[in-house]
Amino acid sequence: MKITKRMKTWAALDLDKTYALADAVEILRGYASKKFDETLEIAVRLGVDVTKADQNIRLMLSLPNGTGKTARVAVVTVDKADEAKKAGADVIGGEELIDKIAGGFLEFDRVIASPDMMPKMAKVARVLGPKGIMPNPKLGTVTNNIADAVKTAKAGQVELRAEKKGIVHAGAGKLSFATNKLVENCEAIVDALKKAKPSASKGQYLLGISVSTTQGPGLRVTI
Repeated sequence: MKITKRMKTWAALDLDKTYALADAVEILRGYASKKFDETLEIAVRLGVDVTKADQNIRLMLSLPNGTGKTARVAVVTVDKADEAKKAGADVIGGEELIDKIAGGFLEFDRVIASPDMMPKMAKVARVLGPKGIMPNPKLGTVTNNIADAVKTAKAGQVELRAEKKGIVHAGAGKLSFATNKLVENCEAIVDALKKAKPSASKGQYLLGISVSTTQGPGLRVTI
């Protein structure tokens, strides 16, 4: 791996040390880009076997202080189109929107669908599924209450999903946020993962937590 100029500035950091979360955030600020508002990323390693269906973890969480990013929301509906528009949806449509997505249109971050449209959404499951944005009743993205779903998505939700080796990655807000706001968001993420612990998961559940910035180093933390 090539060592960049940015990475050379990390030499003074003790990457083997475990920091208090607030201290880690303050340290990372010193390594952040001055060109854009970086995101604080949190990675939580869990003692789960994601190859087993009863140990999969996937949920949506509204962060107490938002994400700092306004999600672009697409709504697939016919009867609830006016409701979606009033709630602030960015893209709204029925079968024509499904066809557009199938053709490669992906200018959105979340997709919400009314239940009556789900049979037709099968056409784009292979497009949206791998991106983690296929509407799902368990995540609240298949619903007749379109207005609330759109407002919640816009307010600042993150998806918590265990990937390979049981690691959950999520954005916890922008570095322009006050440190206590970022700490609150991280704590909310960890608390949500604790509550989502599968009964089939045995032994130690929280194996490790680290935080980093978009282009910065990663630091181990305690919460």
